Amino acid sequence: MTTTELPAPPAPSAPDGPAAPPRRPNGSLQITGTALTLVAVLAIGLVAHLTAVSWLQYQRDQQTLFADFRAELVLGVAPVGQYRVSFDSQGNPLPEQLVAPGSAVAILRIPAIGLDSVVVEGTSGDVLRAGPGHRRDTVLPGQQGTSVLMGRQAAYGAPFRDLETLIPGDKVLATTGQGESEYRVTGLRRPGDPEPAPPASGSGRLTLITAQGRQFDPTGVLYVDADLTSPAKATPARRFGESALPAEERLGGTDPIGWVWTMLWGQALLIGAVAVTWLRTRLSGWHAWIIGVPVLAFLGLATADQAARLLPNLL
Repeated sequence: MTTTELPAPPAPSAPDGPAAPPRRPNGSLQITGTALTLVAVLAIGLVAHLTAVSWLQYQRDQQTLFADFRAELVLGVAPVGQYRVSFDSQGNPLPEQLVAPGSAVAILRIPAIGLDSVVVEGTSGDVLRAGPGHRRDTVLPGQQGTSVLMGRQAAYGAPFRDLETLIPGDKVLATTGQGESEYRVTGLRRPGDPEPAPPASGSGRLTLITAQGRQFDPTGVLYVDADLTSPAKATPARRFGESALPAEERLGGTDPIGWVWTMLWGQALLIGAVAVTWLRTRLSGWHAWIIGVPVLAFLGLATADQAARLLPNLL
């Protein structure tokens, strides 16, 4: 029996020379990469937040506000003025407290444009993220005098996006702790148009305000006036007027506290971008991005959320 001898494995070839040392990271490329990463994350985060995430936040806030306000209506404790009246467990009245900004004060319905939204107290940019806001120096809807509601035209659900399509005669319904009131649209105004005469004694008016023009590129302010057609409700005495209204709650106001949070989240985003750039010098590109993308996405959206507070409150 013959055996077949297998060929011997080839001997390893000797290296031509010493192994090349690992390439040192290029500092300028790292800085450039970090800067480009920051710009990309901020741009994508801001676009995603204003077009998608803010809409989800608006829907969540509206559901919560509607549930809370419905319970207050059932219990008869919904606010009817600038101050809230509450009672202890024995039914004794407690000291009055100013209605906190962001509290639900009304439900606004405009069938012509399909609007059905909870109105919150206050008109700062932070408050208007949850829905249309009631300007605190005016009466509540349904009461004698002029009630002013402000709402966003583009971001955070854009509840007042279609106000410019309203025509005289369209119905506006508002439900507060005093019941439901009905208004009829009388006209639309832009800056420079003459203002209507103040409502007569014992009557009421509702003025809706939002931005005018293309979304995220407004050219002015739009006013919609509607006169009260149902009986006016009792109007509690007001404790403060327009002079006491903070600047962030006026037309085009921005939240100054937004600068602080934007800087803090921006610093966290900078640290995250530097860390991802460093990982790319230690790991393969895919491994670095698998680790870094979720972190940068979270930090980018958080920074964009705070930066959005610096935008005008009607946007």
